[in-house]
Amino acid sequence: MIYYAQAPNLSTTNAINKGFQLSLRGGYDALPIYNNNTPYIDYKGNWMAGGSLDYYVNRWWGIGIDFDYLVNNPESTYPTDNLWHSGFTVNNFHLQEKHISRTFLGIGPSFRYKKNDRWNIEMRLRGGISNIKGGYTLLDGTINTSPNPTMLYLNHHAGYDAKNVLSGKASLQYNYFFSKAFGVHLGVYHINHFKVPELIDPVTGASSMYYNFSSGNNHQTGSAVSELDLDATMRTKACNCNINSTGVYAGITLRFPKKEKCTTCQYCNVCKKVHEPPMCTATCNTCGCKISITAKDKISGELLNDTDVVLQRQDGTIVESGKTNSFGVVVFDEVAAGNYTVKGKLHNVNLQENRITQADFDQCKANGGVIQKEILYTDDNFVLKGQVFECNTTKTIEGANIELAHLPSNAKKNTISSSTGEYIFNVSKNTKYTIKGNKDGYFSNEMEINTTTYDRTKSLFIKFEVCVDPCGKAIRLNNINFNLDKSDILPASEPDLNYVVNLMKKNPKLKVELSSHTDSRASNSYNQKLSQRRADSSVNYIVNKGIDRNRLVSRGAGEAELLNRCADNVPCTEDEQRINRRTEFKILCVENY
Repeated sequence: MIYYAQAPNLSTTNAINKGFQLSLRGGYDALPIYNNNTPYIDYKGNWMAGGSLDYYVNRWWGIGIDFDYLVNNPESTYPTDNLWHSGFTVNNFHLQEKHISRTFLGIGPSFRYKKNDRWNIEMRLRGGISNIKGGYTLLDGTINTSPNPTMLYLNHHAGYDAKNVLSGKASLQYNYFFSKAFGVHLGVYHINHFKVPELIDPVTGASSMYYNFSSGNNHQTGSAVSELDLDATMRTKACNCNINSTGVYAGITLRFPKKEKCTTCQYCNVCKKVHEPPMCTATCNTCGCKISITAKDKISGELLNDTDVVLQRQDGTIVESGKTNSFGVVVFDEVAAGNYTVKGKLHNVNLQENRITQADFDQCKANGGVIQKEILYTDDNFVLKGQVFECNTTKTIEGANIELAHLPSNAKKNTISSSTGEYIFNVSKNTKYTIKGNKDGYFSNEMEINTTTYDRTKSLFIKFEVCVDPCGKAIRLNNINFNLDKSDILPASEPDLNYVVNLMKKNPKLKVELSSHTDSRASNSYNQKLSQRRADSSVNYIVNKGIDRNRLVSRGAGEAELLNRCADNVPCTEDEQRINRRTEFKILCVENY
């Protein structure tokens, strides 16, 4: 049976029931309703934020505290076109609108429906107090009476500054958890503030006022106008009216589950009696045992780190999971007594399973110790692992395509190097492979790996570094030499040129530049012509081996690219001059051609 290591499956467990839960939210107070008899003021929704802290005593219900901060905006809807009062045109309008803030603090029961630990639905009922402040609204205009203009309060509300207002709130929230402790939520709420007192404006002596108007025609022009009543409608007694709103929100949820304690004692295998706590503590005070799992290679005895380990009930439910540490060990705390299967997987190979029985738990509790089990890697093949580096540096290469070819069958498999340049393959014993790495801007030649030369009883792993060169890097061919004043390819030079031929055959998209260099003796012109002939000879040799000439560039550099101080008229030894006489090849990035 093949399985995959995973985190504890919250969809199949229902064990996180008792404990604290914190929800932090932000949202939109969408439908505010202010019952304050102001026909020409609308109250608009705005943002809200808040939090809830609940303590659940069991799976179904708990008690909690809510805090919320809500914002609304008053908006005057009073018309200002063609207003007339007592035969005068109303003009020079001024509008003031101040936002309303509401804070709520409440406590009450929380009810929860949950089928598993992955998701649940909560309903919260809260009663508490609120502070409500702001909402001053004034639209004024003037009429040009004589001798001085008169200002009219066309639409006015004095706002609120109410404290400790009795309030109630109900909310419905859906939670989805990614782990035992962290989740996200969506919700909807309704909040009601009872008998909220208004302010009385000290200037007008009213909490609200406005002018009613009727439609008519201008006697002079005949155009449609709105004629204001002679007197404003005023409410001098504050209205203790309700305010309520409905909104939506989203946020994060954090769980702090209470660690369960055993509520009944069990038979103590040490003293052969049933005791009340705190006696026989290994049996009575601990609901489960600590389980230590060691992953080991059966053949070499190596301890295996980074092995995925799961603890599975008989019904298939995974109750614990983890990775082994550098010592090949993973520990699970407080595992409830029962019958379990321990499974492991390393680099897509399943380890030999082990079992934990009720008898193991009885022995663990009697001794106050740990259940220790081993799972064994029994596959007798190797694991090939290593890193990809830029040649002659310590720079690791991420995202390189590593190709492993099985030479007897020519079957190939690929993987991509990790962020630290690491790669892994499973390889057979007594077999030859080739491996190479490629990435945009990099290349490598094939390297051979013969697993016959490795001893499986000594180690499960074959460690092999892959080296890739960047395009454009000059690589020296040390054994390409020419007779004096000649450009003929000598037999001793053929192995290095065959290396280039083999590289180009195995990488059919590569283009190569071959450059020949001389020392500084003789004239510049002579050295330039000689180096070009030698570069051409090297290219011709490669073409004769079946490589398309269009993939090759020959370049005679003469003495223009010396590697040391030995320029014209500088006395140097023969060894120093030899350093400058060389042939190099350079991989040309394809996108440049």
